[in-house]
Amino acid sequence: MAGSCFLYYITDRAVFPGDESARRRRLLEKIAEAARAGVDYIQLREKDLPARELEQLAREAVRAIREARRLTPDPWPRTTALLINSRSDIALAVGADGVHLRSDDIFPLEVRAIWEKGHVGTAAPGCPAVRSTAAVETSLPHPLIGVSCHSPAEVDQAAANGATFAVFAPVFEKKDSPTTRPTGLAMLEQACRASIPVLALGGITLSNASSCLAAGAAGIAAIRLFQENDIAETVRRLRSL
Repeated sequence: MAGSCFLYYITDRAVFPGDESARRRRLLEKIAEAARAGVDYIQLREKDLPARELEQLAREAVRAIREARRLTPDPWPRTTALLINSRSDIALAVGADGVHLRSDDIFPLEVRAIWEKGHVGTAAPGCPAVRSTAAVETSLPHPLIGVSCHSPAEVDQAAANGATFAVFAPVFEKKDSPTTRPTGLAMLEQACRASIPVLALGGITLSNASSCLAAGAAGIAAIRLFQENDIAETVRRLRSL
């Protein structure tokens, strides 16, 4: 298992101190840190931002990741991909690598249709026109699509509808949401029987991550595990499990 698991950093600038400008700056520093450390996926999940501000932050995140790639030899045979939460139009406009969908979002196959039309310069129905053709040309021709799932049935549905991977949550109790009932390892193990990779999310720590991988998870997704710790050391320890 060492070195093989996927790692997914989900952003949350609200946990950083300071004003909005300081939080965004710190978030971009963390994104660059994650890219230098070889995290596989980063989800820009700043759901409270208006579209224009999210697009600007996404452009800055793309630049931060590309600069990290340029300056740092990749220690793993993969590079960091940026996914935008629920906004295919913004992902295309900024040259991101894909989209992360909520469990009640549009289907992954719809995202692929939007992506294909975006690459030929045509906006899909209900999707704002892509602002920059040059930006579209830098995104992947086929998007990476992650889907949030909370049951094995939802994971199977995500796989059937063309998702790249699923994020299954919450596996463990979360300290900031003690009333949310965790799914547990047995349910995670069942979900991991799907035909796509399943990443574990929710209350994941360095102490319990190995139990998720033992249950069949293809990787670990987290917010605090990456944001509140040295990412390079966290990556090293996770990939040594």
